[in-house]
Amino acid sequence: MINSLTARIFAIFWFTLALVLMLVLMVPKLDSRQITPLLKSEYRQGLMLEQHIEAELAGDPINDLMWWRRLSNAIQKLAPPDQHLIMVTSEGRVIGAMPNEMQVIRNFIGQSDNADQPKKKKYGRVEMLGPFSIRDGEDHYQLYLVRPASSPQSDFISLLFDRPFLLLVATMLISAPLLLWLAWSLAKPARKLKMAADDVANGNLRQHPELESGPQEFLAVGNSFNQMISALEGMVSAQQRMISDISHELRTPLTRLQLATALLRRRHGESKELERIETETLRLDGMINDLLVLSHSQHKNEILRQNIKVTDLWNDILDNATFEAEQMNKTLNVTASPGTWTIYCNPPALGSALENIVRNALRYSHNRIEVAFKEENQGILITVDDDGPGVSKEDREKIFRPFYRTDEARDRQSGGTGLGLAIVATAVFHHKGWVKASDSPLGGLRLQLWLSLHGR
Repeated sequence: MINSLTARIFAIFWFTLALVLMLVLMVPKLDSRQITPLLKSEYRQGLMLEQHIEAELAGDPINDLMWWRRLSNAIQKLAPPDQHLIMVTSEGRVIGAMPNEMQVIRNFIGQSDNADQPKKKKYGRVEMLGPFSIRDGEDHYQLYLVRPASSPQSDFISLLFDRPFLLLVATMLISAPLLLWLAWSLAKPARKLKMAADDVANGNLRQHPELESGPQEFLAVGNSFNQMISALEGMVSAQQRMISDISHELRTPLTRLQLATALLRRRHGESKELERIETETLRLDGMINDLLVLSHSQHKNEILRQNIKVTDLWNDILDNATFEAEQMNKTLNVTASPGTWTIYCNPPALGSALENIVRNALRYSHNRIEVAFKEENQGILITVDDDGPGVSKEDREKIFRPFYRTDEARDRQSGGTGLGLAIVATAVFHHKGWVKASDSPLGGLRLQLWLSLHGR
């Protein structure tokens, strides 16, 4: 087996070229209609016919008016069974031929006219032999034998030999399997590499040992690809460790800060400054939690998935959101409840996704939020509307970036960390869905989230 792709292409190219040349040069010689010398038995038969016809003509007196009938009677009388004889005069007149044979006879006479070296040739279903020399006094004739061809060549094979273009097409068809095998051997490792690259694009950083096989060139590419995966895994692991370490280190001073705030409140009572410190401390603590969740969801290669009913997945979240809306003097209506669908997913990830978009609507709405579920395009479409300030068209794609904030009413004063919608976008991406923002009929922002019901 040739392991080098370059050598494989070179070898198959020259092998195919040699095959084509061999067919072009050798195949015409395999045409059974080629003119060939007679066998000894055929030659002896011809000499015997020659002697018998000469003897027959010698016993039949010459009649100048009916000389051609005399020759025709002789060859008809002495013709072997299922065969017939043809006589050709020195002037080129043919005696004893059937009308549909004249073209074939003329062709053979043109190729074989030497009685010292008689030959034979097949013409479809018949075969011609000759010539043999016939002497009739001072006249000389050439005798030819027409008989059924033994093992006649099929019309299709004859057509191939008669049409060089068809022979070329047949040659191409014969070489096609080799070329298809070459194309397949080139495409197979390329497809493997493409699928592995798609896995990386989807955040699945795992090595692919199957890439390190096949031609040497693809083997080297597969080896480099797996080394790249190893490097990326190391970078991601280092990043996660760094975020985890930073979070751990930040929580210690945050805890001390909260403790100091509690001591100050006990000694000096409430004040706006203490309230502000406590608010910012809680916000920083929430931001660290969200940052850890986002980092974990972005870089985790394999997440645990299972089949779960959407009612079990989201009903508690909707009930809690409805209760919180009442405490905030707002109204949350589920205009179309989740159906009896079953979805294959990571429940914590999709639960967090819905919770984040609903809390986003609770945070920014004035009075009213509406949530609707429906089946669409073999998936679940979740629509969350609010009557808040909305988001400009320029910012609707940007709000799914980590820490991005608009310059309008949805700013840092609202108390968000800027990571909620980024967590939503990441979870939806890993479940092969989509999320988008648009104008809401209620006057604020509409967030739509689509998830496939066939997530396997």
